[in-house]
Formats: sequence, structure tokens, C-alpha cells
Amino acid sequence: YNDIHNSRAIFIIGGNPAEAHPVSLLHVLKAKEENNAPLIVCDPRFTRTAAHADEYVRFRPGTDVALVWGILWHIFENGWEDKEFIRTRVWGMEHIKEEVARWTPEETERVTGVPGAQLRRVAYTLVNNRPGTVIWCMGGTQHTNGNNNTRAYCVLQLALGNMGVAGGGTNIFRGHDNVQGATDLGVLSHTLPGYYGLSAGAWAHWARVWEEDLDWLKGRFATMGDKSLMNLKGIPVSRWFDGVLEDKENMDQPDNVRAMVFWGHAPNSQTRLPDMKKAMEKLDLLVVIDPYPTVSAVLHDRTDGVYLLPAATQFETYGSVTASNRSLQWREKVVEPLFESRPDQNIMAMFARKFGFDDRLFRNIEVKETDRGPEPVAEDILREINRGMWTIGYTGQSPERLRLHMANQHTFDKTTLQAVGGPADGDYYGLPWPCWGTPEMKHPGTPILYDPSKPVSKGGLTFRARFGVEAPKDWGGGNLLAEGSFSEGSEIQDGYPEFTMQMLMDLGWDADLTEEERAVIERVAGSPENVPKVNWKTDLSGGIQRVAIKHECAPFGNAKARAVVWTFPDPVPLHREPLYTPRRDLVADYPTYPDRHDYRLPTLYASIQAKDFSKDYPIVLTSGRLVEYEGGGDETRSNPWLAEL
Repeated sequence: YNDIHNSRAIFIIGGNPAEAHPVSLLHVLKAKEENNAPLIVCDPRFTRTAAHADEYVRFRPGTDVALVWGILWHIFENGWEDKEFIRTRVWGMEHIKEEVARWTPEETERVTGVPGAQLRRVAYTLVNNRPGTVIWCMGGTQHTNGNNNTRAYCVLQLALGNMGVAGGGTNIFRGHDNVQGATDLGVLSHTLPGYYGLSAGAWAHWARVWEEDLDWLKGRFATMGDKSLMNLKGIPVSRWFDGVLEDKENMDQPDNVRAMVFWGHAPNSQTRLPDMKKAMEKLDLLVVIDPYPTVSAVLHDRTDGVYLLPAATQFETYGSVTASNRSLQWREKVVEPLFESRPDQNIMAMFARKFGFDDRLFRNIEVKETDRGPEPVAEDILREINRGMWTIGYTGQSPERLRLHMANQHTFDKTTLQAVGGPADGDYYGLPWPCWGTPEMKHPGTPILYDPSKPVSKGGLTFRARFGVEAPKDWGGGNLLAEGSFSEGSEIQDGYPEFTMQMLMDLGWDADLTEEERAVIERVAGSPENVPKVNWKTDLSGGIQRVAIKHECAPFGNAKARAVVWTFPDPVPLHREPLYTPRRDLVADYPTYPDRHDYRLPTLYASIQAKDFSKDYPIVLTSGRLVEYEGGGDETRSNPWLAEL
């Protein structure tokens, strides 16, 4: 997040980088020192980050949306919003204004505890020190209304016109060097790699990437009624134990979870430990894969059915990782794995071989036989990722390009992260996605999302046209495409939808495709009548992306950012009282969601909030990280230098 060097104001909420991300604080302090950027920290607890703040805002836990709407009330009341940015690049801000109008200084103070005068001061500071950045972490996301929290933060930046500019943006601090990469690769239970989701089209796309028989993949999944589990979101990591303990009749899968593999997981970093212990003891099989024996290995009272598989640390293996700013780095092995430990990919290859499908899993990946078992070649793994993740432009990187960056780090500017001279001249460090097209296109990466001041071929970008070209009529309709806003040098000087073969043909740009690209597109289509439907994210040749960028257009279109998401439970982010709120007087005005069924499990909201826990538990505890304490603590306790601290 070196771009924070360019910020004129810094607003931190739901994060404590001084302790959780100490290196990142250097960028914040640089902006304070060189730009005189005011630092505003909003947190229920006075943290080490708050100690650096010019303005510390203490607010009641779980009232983030109310706090942000209280700030926006002053911005809208005084006409301080960026009206031109909103007109050309944002849809739905008028609906936000209707909700924000409710959050007068008096109502905001009643709910959050923050005086209106302080929030006016915060609003005035943000307005008069643009561009500013908003920073958050898991303190904002891990709530029962975390979705509303993060959307409210984004709406604040849209109202101020702080998106798509150097020093602006929403900078979400990840907690580890490859959390972004894990998210991009789809290790969560609701999507395939690249945020493709679990639709039939998504599976068909990845079957083509993997060169796998789609019917064979379908045969790996059970069905419930007329639904295949391959299209249903799985059980999330935060509720795996409910998958063990819940009555089978209440679940969207045929059976309870009977075996669990904890692969680098710290259960003591989650809530409901008693339920977790009970579930561990009910499993038929418990496997722990980690460099050290962890809480996963000792929380239960089992005497059998537990297996510890020693994994190598990040220093004992190699490959690509993805940082919070979407940039990739190639990590080299420092030492050989100690004792019996093995790299993650070796362990996975051993499992695949035992299950009998390693030939399918590694069809396009070389596997070397080593004294630590089969070892898939990391370079080939990245190349397979690059062949499929067109949605986010995780395609133009390659092991060779990343290694070139690592070997020439001295040529990259420390603020812009762009190489000045040298063999990577013009590239942005780590080729942050979207790095469009194939590696042969040599796209430099995109350092700042949605920045139209640069050509797309040089790292510029528009907002994505992901939700059609027109808003639903029950939300007033209206154009979802950008109006009079476009990236530098674009041959389409207005908004436009995402690129498809049909769009290329309509523009007459399909003639720019090579014969090889056209042949791949025809194979993806499967039939001549489907060729026009092939789009920028399913074309495995990269030709559609290449042609769009040749004309300086973003492959994913040029639209307005949605301030309103009409498909969500709360289209406009709302404040909803926490489930265990001690403020019973606010529940009627700001109730939580009704109970629902999601991620294969009953998900309780209103039935929990209906009970008053405040008499038995009058104090709200907050959790956080310590500088010296890594994750669940296993690495810290196993390292004498850190344990001593």
C-alpha cells in the first residue's frame, strides 16, 4: 500500500495496523509526515494505532454503519460531496441520501455514542483533505452485518470522489502475506477460482481450463432432490462444527461432516470453542496439517483417529504469493524442509495419488519425484492459474515475469512501485491484477483500481460493468453505464458494456483477432451460433481482452459504481443492532435479520437477538492482535525469540 504516501487524509476503522500490520504503518506515517495528512482512527478501544491519531473517535461496538452515515449526513447537509464524480461514475447515491437523512447528529449520538460536533469535524477534515484513503480490516468485516459495514465505507469514498485516484481508494489490510491469493484462488466455500461462483457456466469454464471431463466432475458430487451439491455453497470455515453437530434434517447435504482436515487453521482464533471441542470429539477422522502441533491437535480429548502431518514453513518451499495490493511475488526456498515436514503441494499430491486422481489433478502440471514424495512444480501451478482467471486479470503474470521483478527490485520506485529503467521498465511491481491478457502482451499491471487518468494498456481502469446496462425498474431504472467518463485514450468515449464477441463484431474489431485466437474462441463456443456469446472472461485465448485493450478499452466494460445493491438483503446498507446488543431500547428500531438458511445450514439472527443477554454479560469484549503474536500463536510459542517477548 505504498500509494498511501499520496494520501491527504487517512481514515482507519475496524483495523489496528500498528499491531496487526506494523510494517504498513510506515506508509501511514510517511503520509502524515510528508503531506501533513490528518489521521482519523475510529475504534471502540484506544489502540496503538489510535495513539498516532489526530482525531480519535470512540464509538459503540457494532455501530459502524450508523457512524459512517452520521459523517455522510454532514457531507450531504453542506453539499460537500463530489457531485460531478457521482453524476458520471456512481449509480444510486440518491437512495443513500434518503437513508442518511435519518442519521441526524442527535440520532447518530443516540446509537453510536459519538457527539455530532466531533463527526462534523471528521467530515470537514475528510472533505478538505482530498484525496483520502479509508483503511479497514477484520474489525469491520467480522460482524453479523459486516457486509453493510464495508459497503458503507465504500459509499463514503464514492461520495467524496476518492476512488480511482492516487492517494484514495479503500485499502483493506489482509492479515498474512497470501490471504489475498487464497481469496483469489477460491479457497472459500462459495466460489471457484477467480470469483467465478458455482454456476454451471463457471464449472464449464474451469473444466475447459483443466482439460477435464465436465461429466466426470459432476459425478463427484451428490444430489439433494433436483439440486447438485456442486452448485450449492459449502459450509464456511467459521461454522464447520455446525456441519458436525446440526441435525441432518436441517442441512442442505445428505450427511453430517464426518472428517475434518485442519490445514494451517487456528480454531482458537474463532468463537464457540465449546461447540468446536464437542464437534472434534464426534468426528470419525481429524487431520492436522501444520508446521507445529496446534490448538487443533490438543483442544479435544480424543484418544484415536487423530493424525498430525508436519508441513513445511514458507521458508522451506517456493512459489507465488499475492499481497493485499493485488501484486504477486515469487518466493524462493531458503532452506530445505526440516525433519519429516513436507511442502503443502507435496502433501496434496500424496493425497491425490492415494485417492487415485493425481493424473487428472496434475494433467497440465509436472510432478517431480523427490525424497519427500511427489512435488508438483510451482511454475506450472501458476501457469494453470493464469490460464483460467480472466475475471480479475490474474493472467498476464508468469513465473518468468515475477522472477524478473524479484531480481530487479532496485529499479522500482518506492512510491509508485513502477520500474524506471532496467529489464522490467514500465511494469508495476508484482504486476498487480488486473494484469490483462497473456504474459506475452506485457501488460504492466494495474496499480490503482478504477483510475481513468491512464490508458488501460498502461494500468488505467474504469468501473466494471458487471450488473447489466440498466437498473431495475423497481429501483427507478436508469443507466448503469458511465456518463462522459472513460479511461485515457479510449476509442469509446462514454460508458460501454463488457466485451463479448458480439460486441467486437458490432464495432468491427473482430478483424483484429488472430486466426489462433479465433480458433480458440470457436472451441470455447462449441457451436457457430454460440460464438457471439463468448466473452472476455471465458475466452481462453485472451484475444477479446487483447483487442479491447488495443483500442484502450477495459475488457470488463465502463460502468457506474453501484451504491445500491438491489440483490442484497439490505440494498442500501442499514444499521442493525448486534445479536447480543446490550441496548435493548434500540432493537425495535434497528432489528437484525430474520433467521434464514444459508451455506447449507440454519443461520440464526432474530431468534438470538430476541433474548436479552445483557444482564448476564454486560461487558462487550473486543479481540485483536498483538505485535509479537502470530495468528493462533503456534508459530510464536514455537519460536524462542518471539515466545520470550
